[in-house]
Amino acid sequence: MTSAADSSASASGALLTGEFAFTDANFREIARIAKAEAGIDLPQSKATLVYSRLAKRLRALGIRSFSDYCTTVRENDDERNSMIAALTTNVTRFFREPHHFEHLRKSIIEPIAESARRGNRVRLWSAACSTGQEPYSMALTVLSVIPEAASLDVRILATDLNPHVVAHGRRGCYQKEEVADVPAGLRSSWFGPDPENPGGSTLRVDDDVRSLISFQELNLMGAWRFKGPFDAIFCRNVVIYFDRETQNTVWSRLTSLLKENGALYIGHSERVAGQATALLTTDGITTYRKKNGRPS
Repeated sequence: MTSAADSSASASGALLTGEFAFTDANFREIARIAKAEAGIDLPQSKATLVYSRLAKRLRALGIRSFSDYCTTVRENDDERNSMIAALTTNVTRFFREPHHFEHLRKSIIEPIAESARRGNRVRLWSAACSTGQEPYSMALTVLSVIPEAASLDVRILATDLNPHVVAHGRRGCYQKEEVADVPAGLRSSWFGPDPENPGGSTLRVDDDVRSLISFQELNLMGAWRFKGPFDAIFCRNVVIYFDRETQNTVWSRLTSLLKENGALYIGHSERVAGQATALLTTDGITTYRKKNGRPS
């Protein structure tokens, strides 16, 4: 038996059939907006993923077709942001890829600890912070070496294009099982009861840790309102959404904001390419260091 939605979709030349009519024209418009707004590259092989991710938005909004949804996205900035958020994956956890934090501690923070204690500036950036576990892991790594960091000129910038995950990170509250990956000593020192849920299943990051981090909304494809330089930048599992040209542009922009000998940490399936390679040297498969001086 053919449903009314399937019949309507077939009549309009649907790319996929299902609960909502989804045409090739709908997919191409969504792909165009995603590329223009956030650099996300969506080949047609991603059509099923796009449908499944955005069908939830149509249901939430009470919209009956992807054509109507595309109209909403064109006219509504908030929904355009929600669409981009739905198309990206916020997979994160505390101390994910632990070798990066070990490198940060040994190769970046320990060598500059005394300089920081003398009042010199230390800056780190989590360029796709999701719900905050990455920048908090960076802060805890700093505090493991410099416990008094909150009273020094040490700051971590945490950015993401999704305002909902930025707000989550800013609040700094996590389920107890989410905090299980934090080393026991750091967990006991820097986490406490959630004041809004005392005795409940969530813990809140200590105020001294939270004070190290500035959470901000930022689209990596847009203007960057800061100049750096940074001692370390984490940009992990972000450029996998971009085409090669956009990836190379992002690598170059990130590298330009690194201090000499600063570290760039990327995802396990990513590799730096393009002009940035002339300024970087590898320090592990997914860790790069900014060269001293200009390339010859």
